[in-house]
Amino acid sequence: MYDLIVIGGGPAGYVGAIRGAQLGKKVAVIEADRAGGTCLNWGCIPTKALLKNAELYQTLNKKASTFGLKFDNLSYDWSTVIGRSRQVSDRLAGGIEFLFKKNKVDYIRGLGAIQDSNHVEVTSSDGSKQMIEGSNILIATGCKSRELPPLPFNGKSVISSKEAMVPATQPKEMIIIGAGAIGVEFAYIYNAFGTKVTIVEMLPNLLPVEDTEIGQELQSSFTKQGVKCLTNTKCVNFHDNGDSVSIDIEGPNGSDTINADVCLVAIGVAPVLPGGEQPALDDRGFIQVGDRYETSIANVYACGDISGPPWLAHTASFEAIQLVEGLFVDGHIPRKVGNFPGCTYCHPQVASVGKTERALKDDGVDYKVGKFPYAAIGKAQASGDTEGFVKLLFGKEHGELLGAHIIGDNATELIAELCLALEMELTTDEIHSTIHAHPTLAEAIHEATLDTDGHAIHI
Repeated sequence: MYDLIVIGGGPAGYVGAIRGAQLGKKVAVIEADRAGGTCLNWGCIPTKALLKNAELYQTLNKKASTFGLKFDNLSYDWSTVIGRSRQVSDRLAGGIEFLFKKNKVDYIRGLGAIQDSNHVEVTSSDGSKQMIEGSNILIATGCKSRELPPLPFNGKSVISSKEAMVPATQPKEMIIIGAGAIGVEFAYIYNAFGTKVTIVEMLPNLLPVEDTEIGQELQSSFTKQGVKCLTNTKCVNFHDNGDSVSIDIEGPNGSDTINADVCLVAIGVAPVLPGGEQPALDDRGFIQVGDRYETSIANVYACGDISGPPWLAHTASFEAIQLVEGLFVDGHIPRKVGNFPGCTYCHPQVASVGKTERALKDDGVDYKVGKFPYAAIGKAQASGDTEGFVKLLFGKEHGELLGAHIIGDNATELIAELCLALEMELTTDEIHSTIHAHPTLAEAIHEATLDTDGHAIHI
């Protein structure tokens, strides 16, 4: 009899399982593929390996002379590029399996199906079945790429992000439908290695959930890099030719047809539900949960991507810890996700937390803005990476931080300071009085805060 059975071994599942074990509980994890889930095996981690390869190659290919470097016949081996990303994922997946052993979590490979409030049937790859019993069940089965009905995935000419990570050969031309984080990251990767990339986005900007100025700056950068960005553009007809794709589009400049040997569909995610008894779902097919992450089935809980947005590994892990401590720590009241960082790892990187300027205007909030360009930062100049800016939004009356938006080198690392500032309700005065090391990119945060009141030193 387990205290907790977890279905799914991704960032919600494995973190929840380990936290339960740390609290002295008997825990089992059921995983159909491999520990780490989509994030570690087919998402966050392998894409970052590919992005690093792309950034390094692009730097050597386009900026070598800036650093006084000279060489002949720069080339790359595509299979090695792809292979390195798989090695990184394999190494980390093995690390999760080690953590299960270390924390005495039972790791069961197979498909889980909920039979009732206390029983899960597991079907292994050879078809054999076993029944396990537990006091509590956590569903953490995550999501998969959402298919575009008129253009279904075929693994060759129409692919999801999973296939985009392991192509045997590099495509010459690629259409990417959707300019969210997944779309722009793969656009950067493939463009850096010479694939002709076209992004199609029906909304006005790349990364439409981000602050408008951020999306505009990224589009400007991508255009300079050679990515064709078709925003405010709708796909109206789709033609899968087997070894290529043709798409009829309508945009600001009228109608056109675009062609490529591969189309990456990056329009979002769809839930992956466990088998057996199903809890109540919302109108999009995600599991509905209450204040303690409970589902409509007694003793069955859900968290992470399967329970809806935000579809992020770090929010999934946060939810898992809150859920498990709510079960097993006396007096603990689980928290739901509030402020959280959103990060996109193309180059320039994008990171944000809190409200966009667009949202503050819609909400009628009085605010003030501070901005500071990377080009005015000594560390950025020394590194030869001066694209981008920091944009901070503060309440006009009390000076509290309301939102932070960064585009530029290492934005995804810099955002941590602003996450803490937002969580602690820091004001302009408190950030003003915090000494930031020189020379660092973090000085842009300090200067942007100063700029809010017209006191920036270096512009």
